[in-house]
Amino acid sequence: MTITNDIKYVGVNDHQVDLFEGQYVVPNGMAYNSYVIMDEKIAVMDTVDQNFTQEWLKNISDVLGSRKPDYLVVQHMEPDHSANVAQFMNAYPEATVVSSVKAFVMMKNFFGTDFADRQIVVGEGDTLSLGTHTLNFVAAPMVHWPEVIVTYDSTDKVLFSADGFGKFGALDANEDWACEARRYYIGIVGKYGAPVQALLKKAAALDIQTICPLHGPILTENLGYYLGLYNTWSSYGVESEGIVIAYTSVYGNTKKAVELLAEKLRAKGCPKVVVNDLARSDMAECVEDAFRYGKLVLATTTYNADIFPFMKEFINHLTERAFQNRTVALMENGSWAPMAAKVMKGMLAGCKNLSFTDTTVSIMSALNGSSEAQIDALADELI
Repeated sequence: MTITNDIKYVGVNDHQVDLFEGQYVVPNGMAYNSYVIMDEKIAVMDTVDQNFTQEWLKNISDVLGSRKPDYLVVQHMEPDHSANVAQFMNAYPEATVVSSVKAFVMMKNFFGTDFADRQIVVGEGDTLSLGTHTLNFVAAPMVHWPEVIVTYDSTDKVLFSADGFGKFGALDANEDWACEARRYYIGIVGKYGAPVQALLKKAAALDIQTICPLHGPILTENLGYYLGLYNTWSSYGVESEGIVIAYTSVYGNTKKAVELLAEKLRAKGCPKVVVNDLARSDMAECVEDAFRYGKLVLATTTYNADIFPFMKEFINHLTERAFQNRTVALMENGSWAPMAAKVMKGMLAGCKNLSFTDTTVSIMSALNGSSEAQIDALADELI
C-alpha cells in the first residue's frame, strides 16, 4: 500500500487473534501497522506482533529492494508493536534504533539489550533528517504508556500517531470506523483523557493531512471528524443523546422492571434507549455505551450483602476509566434487605461530576404498584 510517494505500508493483518490484549473480542481481527519512509536515509516506523515476523520482514524487503534501512523508529513498546525490534536489528546490523529514553529502558527489559551502540534517544522537539523528509518527534507520555512518542513528517504532513486513532479490526474488514475505534479507545486508552487532551493541543499546531496509526486504517479525509471524536472521548463529553440501561437479573424480575422503564422512556420520546444485560453482552461494548451516552441507569440485585458480580465488574470498568460528567439513576432489587443502590453509589463516589437522579427505584422481589410508580417517576425525571 502506498501512503504517499515516499511512504509505504508494510504492516500485517491478524485474523488468528480472538482476544486482543487477552480480553477484547475482535471478530474481524487486528491490523498491526508499520511503515517505511523512503529517502536518502530510510526509516522504518515500528514493528509488528511476534506471530508475523517473517511476513513483516518480507514486506520491508519487498519495498526496499536492494537498499537497507538506516533507522527503526520505535514509538511504543507494547509487544504488538515492538516484538520484532531485536529481530529487525539482527536482520539489519547497520541500522540504528530511534526512540525515547524510557523506551530504551523497556527494550533492556524485553530483549536484554538497549542497543547502546546503535541508538538515538529522542524526545519533545527533536528532529531527524532523512534527506527530503524531516521527522519531528512529539512526546506523548501516558497515551497510553509512559514511553510513547508520536512522529510528524513535516514534508508529507503525515502524523504517525502510535496507538492514537487506532481501532479494532484488520484492514480488510469492512466496518464502521467510529464503533470499533470508540470501543478500542474507551477500553484501552480511556483512563488517560488528560494526556490525550495534551497531545491533541500539540497536534492542533501541526498541518496534518494524513494520520498513520498503529492499528486500523490510514486516515486521509475529513480529519476533523476523527479529531473531534477524540476530543469528545478524551474530555469525557457526551457523544450521542440517549439513555443506557445496564442491568443484571437472576430470576427475571429486575429484567421486567428494566423493560418497563425502557418502554416508558421510548414512549416519552427518548431518542435512543440502549439496554444491556451485563451477564450476556460483551462487557467492552457495555462500557463503550456508558461513555457514549449522557445518561446511565444501573439496575441490579442485592447479592451476598453486596451487588451481583457482573454489575460490580461493570462499575469497576467505569471507575478504572475515570467515568465522569454523566447523569446516573439507580434501580435495586432485594427480597429482604435491598442495599444494591447504596453499594453502587458508594462505588461511584470517586467519579467526577456525576449527577444522581432524585428517584431511586427499589423493588422488593417483584414489581408492585409502589415500584411501578417509582419507575414512572424515574422515566419523567430522565426525560
